[in-house]
Amino acid sequence: MSAIREFIDVDRAPADVYAYLTDPSHLPEWQVSAVKAEPLDEGPVRPGSRVKVTRRVGNREIPMTMEFDALDPPYSWDLHGVEGPVRPRTHGSIEPLDDGRRSRVTIEIDFEGRGLGKVLVPLVVRPQVRKELPKNEQLLKERLEQMRP
Repeated sequence: MSAIREFIDVDRAPADVYAYLTDPSHLPEWQVSAVKAEPLDEGPVRPGSRVKVTRRVGNREIPMTMEFDALDPPYSWDLHGVEGPVRPRTHGSIEPLDDGRRSRVTIEIDFEGRGLGKVLVPLVVRPQVRKELPKNEQLLKERLEQMRP
């Protein structure tokens, strides 16, 4: 299956958008299913940094560990799940618009299912993410545009 991909234009500079998106503490502010996100490493996010993200799936809270693979400020980031039956792989990119005054944010998510995850990905996970990702991007836009530059 192909990755789920959505984009949205935001009235903020790429550097502001990138700083917000790659700071794990902001995840619950703009991702509907994210309950909390805790860095597992000290210091700024870098390739190899891990984050424990707790998500609400139905009426359950499921923790998962994510690891940053690549960071190219202020243009892109990649991360993937490192444990559990459903392992997301996310690529985000930020394209400058209007001479860098605005940004186009594109988020692509794909999944690897292991064990029970092979059943959960097509039946539960993909449909939930297809529904949630546009909402997440709208929340992201609202949060970023409400913040003072």
